[in-house]
Amino acid sequence: MLYKLKILFLLVAITFATCKNKESQEIKPIVQDIQEWVFAPGQIEWDDIYNLTAQTDGILLDANYDVGTVIKKGSIFARIDNQTNIINTGTSKEQLVIADENLSDKSPAIQQLKQNISFAESKYQQDKIQAERYERLYKNESIAKVEYENVKLTSENSLSNLNALRKQLDVILQQSRQQKITTKGQLKNNQVIQSYNQIKVLADGTVIKKLKSTGDFVRRGEVIAVVANPSKVEIVLTVDESSINRVKTGQPATIRLNSEKDKTYKGKISQILPAFDVNSQSFVCKIILEEALNSMKNIYGTPLEGNILVGEKKQALLIPRKYMGYGNKVLLKDRDTMIVIKTGIISTDFVEVLSGINTNDILIPIKP
Repeated sequence: MLYKLKILFLLVAITFATCKNKESQEIKPIVQDIQEWVFAPGQIEWDDIYNLTAQTDGILLDANYDVGTVIKKGSIFARIDNQTNIINTGTSKEQLVIADENLSDKSPAIQQLKQNISFAESKYQQDKIQAERYERLYKNESIAKVEYENVKLTSENSLSNLNALRKQLDVILQQSRQQKITTKGQLKNNQVIQSYNQIKVLADGTVIKKLKSTGDFVRRGEVIAVVANPSKVEIVLTVDESSINRVKTGQPATIRLNSEKDKTYKGKISQILPAFDVNSQSFVCKIILEEALNSMKNIYGTPLEGNILVGEKKQALLIPRKYMGYGNKVLLKDRDTMIVIKTGIISTDFVEVLSGINTNDILIPIKP
């Protein structure tokens, strides 16, 4: 049973009135203030929890940490030995050097084309001058028309060849620029992938779980360690589904750590999560404490016992639990039949009586 009810009396002690015949163990109901508490187990948790995860495969190196280690944002938590990532980055750097050379005057293709263009420009100038001279001769009727047309065609062919070489140079330069952009992008990608060889801390925190150690082979996506913010402590309780309807935010609660049995902490219900935990068959509640816990080191996951005050009544009529039988029946002195009572709070030791008997009635034990 995941919950129990506790009856706490406000007086220092409660003494049930007994009749003069002690051997019969006769008692009378008494009136006292009572409180109803729902028991809920739980544990200490920290807010802002995140996983340090391997982003690549390889052997884990320099994982020099333990649970409780304080780590800072941006620091290198550990390394992963993956030579493939390093080789790919180096290859991309060499390819980028070649891509730069293909755009420079050192490029053999560009050098050859520029020489061809220079030769084509010279030839075109010569053919152009020749065509102009033949044009003047033709106008003076010094040469035949066919001779002029042949020289003119040669000049036009020279110009077409020059333009084609220039276009070819533009194409080669464009292709070289595209290749450089592609190679540069590959280098950046490989540098990012190589950076995965280093596991960096995402935010300040404390290691609360150590899952991998130096020398372990890790795969991409595996959790190396769990980190949390130790300044944000949460008390998490699991409340049985049959009791959750009585639990409300703002209700007082007390907790006692299993590691600190002699200390009780007070707090209030701050949140009731709407989701039902199938594994524990319970609902989750969170508590804010009125005072800080004595020790913060390695306290994550510490089990605890919680009690939530769900009801409080003044001047309730009480009888011992053992004096009530099946069907909420009690046996009164000088009565031949058992009396059915209407009950309120029922705990292991006491029963609240709402109606059926009063303080003048004398109860006697029910024989088995």
